[in-house]
Amino acid sequence: MATSTTQALPWSPPNAQDVEVLPVGKWWDAVRAAPTIGERALKTLGDKTGAVIQDKQGPLYWLVKVGTATSWHLRQVRVLTELTDESTYLGVPPASWTTGPKTHWRVPLSADHYLTDARHLWEALAEADRAEYGRRPEGRQLCYRCQLPTDEPIPVEVEDSRGDVSKVVYACPPHAPLYSKRHPRTLTSAAATEHEGRR
Repeated sequence: MATSTTQALPWSPPNAQDVEVLPVGKWWDAVRAAPTIGERALKTLGDKTGAVIQDKQGPLYWLVKVGTATSWHLRQVRVLTELTDESTYLGVPPASWTTGPKTHWRVPLSADHYLTDARHLWEALAEADRAEYGRRPEGRQLCYRCQLPTDEPIPVEVEDSRGDVSKVVYACPPHAPLYSKRHPRTLTSAAATEHEGRR
Protein backbone atom coordinates (compact mmCIF):
# COMPACT_ATOMS: atom_id res chain seq x y z
CA MET A 1 0.00 0.00 0.00
CA ALA A 2 1.37 3.41 -0.98
CA THR A 3 2.11 5.94 1.71
CA SER A 4 0.46 9.35 1.77
CA THR A 5 3.66 10.97 0.47
CA THR A 6 3.68 8.77 -2.65
CA GLN A 7 -0.07 8.76 -3.33
CA ALA A 8 0.20 12.30 -4.75
CA LEU A 9 2.69 11.12 -7.39
CA PRO A 10 1.72 9.94 -10.88
CA TRP A 11 3.54 6.70 -10.03
CA SER A 12 4.56 4.93 -6.84
CA PRO A 13 6.27 1.62 -6.06
CA PRO A 14 3.47 -0.97 -6.27
CA ASN A 15 5.04 -3.52 -3.93
CA ALA A 16 5.56 -2.97 -0.22
CA GLN A 17 7.19 -6.35 0.48
CA ASP A 18 10.23 -6.70 -1.80
CA VAL A 19 12.12 -5.24 -4.75
CA GLU A 20 9.94 -5.37 -7.85
CA VAL A 21 11.25 -5.46 -11.39
CA LEU A 22 9.52 -2.74 -13.42
CA PRO A 23 9.84 -1.70 -17.07
CA VAL A 24 11.70 1.52 -17.82
CA GLY A 25 10.25 3.87 -20.41
CA LYS A 26 6.70 3.64 -19.09
CA TRP A 27 6.62 6.12 -16.18
CA TRP A 28 10.28 7.17 -16.27
CA ASP A 29 13.71 6.32 -17.64
CA ALA A 30 16.55 5.53 -15.26
CA VAL A 31 20.16 6.75 -15.27
CA ARG A 32 22.64 4.37 -13.64
CA ALA A 33 25.99 5.67 -12.37
CA ALA A 34 28.86 3.66 -10.92
CA PRO A 35 29.45 4.40 -7.21
CA THR A 36 32.42 6.77 -7.66
CA ILE A 37 30.65 8.86 -10.31
CA GLY A 38 27.25 8.63 -8.63
CA GLU A 39 28.47 9.80 -5.23
CA ARG A 40 30.16 12.86 -6.75
CA ALA A 41 27.10 13.71 -8.80
CA LEU A 42 24.75 13.30 -5.84
CA LYS A 43 26.87 15.70 -3.79
CA THR A 44 26.94 18.22 -6.65
CA LEU A 45 23.17 18.04 -7.19
CA GLY A 46 22.32 18.65 -3.54
CA ASP A 47 18.67 19.70 -3.28
CA LYS A 48 18.24 19.53 -7.06
CA THR A 49 18.19 15.74 -7.03
CA GLY A 50 15.03 13.71 -7.32
CA ALA A 51 14.57 10.28 -5.78
CA VAL A 52 17.62 8.00 -6.04
CA ILE A 53 17.78 4.22 -5.76
CA GLN A 54 21.00 2.63 -4.56
CA ASP A 55 21.33 -1.07 -5.25
CA LYS A 56 23.14 -3.45 -2.93
CA GLN A 57 26.21 -3.44 -5.21
CA GLY A 58 26.60 0.36 -4.89
CA PRO A 59 25.46 1.94 -8.20
CA LEU A 60 22.97 4.82 -8.00
CA TYR A 61 19.86 5.18 -10.18
CA TRP A 62 18.07 8.46 -10.87
CA LEU A 63 14.58 8.54 -12.38
CA VAL A 64 14.20 11.03 -15.25
CA LYS A 65 11.44 11.97 -17.67
CA VAL A 66 11.11 9.41 -20.48
CA GLY A 67 13.31 10.21 -23.49
CA THR A 68 15.33 13.04 -21.89
CA ALA A 69 18.65 11.17 -21.51
CA THR A 70 18.81 8.77 -24.46
CA SER A 71 21.75 10.44 -26.21
CA TRP A 72 24.10 10.61 -23.21
CA HIS A 73 27.62 9.21 -23.45
CA LEU A 74 29.54 9.37 -20.17
CA ARG A 75 32.01 6.94 -18.66
CA GLN A 76 30.51 4.61 -16.05
CA VAL A 77 26.98 5.92 -16.76
CA ARG A 78 24.15 3.94 -18.41
CA VAL A 79 20.76 5.20 -19.50
CA LEU A 80 18.02 2.61 -19.09
CA THR A 81 15.16 3.26 -21.48
CA GLU A 82 12.67 1.33 -23.55
CA LEU A 83 14.25 -0.14 -26.68
CA THR A 84 12.44 -0.95 -29.91
CA ASP A 85 13.47 -4.61 -29.94
CA GLU A 86 13.66 -5.50 -26.25
CA SER A 87 12.36 -4.54 -22.83
CA THR A 88 14.57 -3.08 -20.11
CA TYR A 89 13.78 -3.34 -16.41
CA LEU A 90 14.85 -1.80 -13.12
CA GLY A 91 14.55 -3.31 -9.65
CA VAL A 92 12.54 -0.85 -7.55
CA PRO A 93 12.41 -1.18 -3.75
CA PRO A 94 9.36 -0.38 -1.64
CA ALA A 95 9.10 3.31 -0.74
CA SER A 96 9.67 2.47 2.93
CA TRP A 97 13.13 0.97 2.28
CA THR A 98 15.39 3.96 2.95
CA THR A 99 18.50 2.33 4.45
CA GLY A 100 21.05 -0.17 3.14
CA PRO A 101 22.87 -2.38 2.65
CA LYS A 102 20.01 -3.89 0.63
CA THR A 103 18.66 -2.07 -2.42
CA HIS A 104 16.98 1.05 -1.07
CA TRP A 105 15.98 4.64 -1.75
CA ARG A 106 19.15 6.63 -1.09
CA VAL A 107 17.08 9.79 -1.57
CA PRO A 108 13.56 8.80 -0.49
CA LEU A 109 10.73 9.02 -2.99
CA SER A 110 8.34 11.86 -2.15
CA ALA A 111 6.26 14.55 -3.81
CA ASP A 112 9.33 16.84 -3.52
CA HIS A 113 11.80 14.20 -4.70
CA TYR A 114 10.55 12.25 -7.67
CA LEU A 115 12.04 12.82 -11.14
CA THR A 116 15.41 14.56 -11.47
CA ASP A 117 15.74 17.31 -14.08
CA ALA A 118 17.80 15.70 -16.86
CA ARG A 119 19.83 18.84 -17.58
CA HIS A 120 20.92 19.20 -13.95
CA LEU A 121 21.74 15.50 -13.77
CA TRP A 122 23.79 15.62 -16.98
CA GLU A 123 25.83 18.57 -15.67
CA ALA A 124 26.51 16.83 -12.35
CA LEU A 125 27.48 13.52 -13.98
CA ALA A 126 29.67 15.22 -16.61
CA GLU A 127 31.48 17.15 -13.86
CA ALA A 128 31.95 13.92 -11.91
CA ASP A 129 33.28 12.17 -15.03
CA ARG A 130 35.89 14.91 -15.60
CA ALA A 131 36.89 15.02 -11.93
CA GLU A 132 37.27 11.25 -11.69
CA TYR A 133 38.85 10.42 -15.08
CA GLY A 134 40.12 13.68 -16.58
CA ARG A 135 39.59 14.91 -20.11
CA ARG A 136 38.06 12.31 -22.38
CA PRO A 137 40.29 11.32 -25.30
CA GLU A 138 38.93 11.75 -28.78
CA GLY A 139 37.65 8.63 -30.46
CA ARG A 140 37.64 5.06 -29.27
CA GLN A 141 40.63 3.63 -27.43
CA LEU A 142 41.90 0.10 -27.03
CA CYS A 143 41.62 -1.45 -23.61
CA TYR A 144 45.12 -2.33 -22.39
CA ARG A 145 43.87 -5.60 -20.90
CA CYS A 146 41.48 -7.08 -23.47
CA GLN A 147 42.72 -5.16 -26.52
CA LEU A 148 39.15 -4.40 -27.59
CA PRO A 149 37.97 -0.89 -28.48
CA THR A 150 35.98 0.94 -25.83
CA ASP A 151 33.80 4.04 -26.00
CA GLU A 152 34.40 4.60 -22.28
CA PRO A 153 38.21 4.76 -21.99
CA ILE A 154 39.37 5.14 -18.40
CA PRO A 155 42.98 6.31 -17.95
CA VAL A 156 45.06 3.87 -15.90
CA GLU A 157 48.71 3.45 -15.02
CA VAL A 158 50.61 0.22 -15.59
CA GLU A 159 54.11 -0.78 -14.58
CA ASP A 160 56.74 -1.54 -17.20
CA SER A 161 59.04 -4.56 -16.97
CA ARG A 162 61.39 -2.68 -14.57
CA GLY A 163 58.59 -1.90 -12.12
CA ASP A 164 58.43 1.77 -13.10
CA VAL A 165 55.14 3.41 -13.97
CA SER A 166 54.91 3.65 -17.74
CA LYS A 167 52.90 5.98 -19.92
CA VAL A 168 49.19 6.32 -19.43
CA VAL A 169 47.05 3.73 -21.16
CA TYR A 170 43.31 3.15 -21.20
CA ALA A 171 41.09 0.36 -19.95
CA CYS A 172 37.44 -0.48 -20.47
CA PRO A 173 35.16 -0.16 -17.40
CA PRO A 174 35.27 -3.88 -16.48
CA HIS A 175 39.09 -3.97 -16.55
CA ALA A 176 39.90 -0.51 -15.14
CA PRO A 177 39.65 -1.67 -11.48
CA LEU A 178 42.57 -4.05 -12.13
CA TYR A 179 44.98 -1.11 -12.47
CA SER A 180 45.96 2.01 -10.57
CA LYS A 181 43.78 4.89 -11.62
CA ARG A 182 45.57 7.84 -13.13
CA HIS A 183 44.46 11.03 -11.43
CA PRO A 184 43.70 14.00 -13.67
CA ARG A 185 46.20 16.83 -13.79
CA THR A 186 45.72 19.61 -11.29
CA LEU A 187 46.38 23.32 -11.71
CA THR A 188 49.84 22.82 -10.19
CA SER A 189 50.84 20.70 -13.18
CA ALA A 190 49.77 23.29 -15.77
CA ALA A 191 53.40 24.01 -16.70
CA ALA A 192 54.04 20.32 -17.39
CA THR A 193 50.89 20.13 -19.48
CA GLU A 194 51.99 23.15 -21.54
CA HIS A 195 55.46 21.69 -21.96
CA GLU A 196 53.98 18.48 -23.31
CA GLY A 197 51.91 20.44 -25.81
CA ARG A 198 48.53 19.41 -24.42
CA ARG A 199 45.63 21.59 -23.35
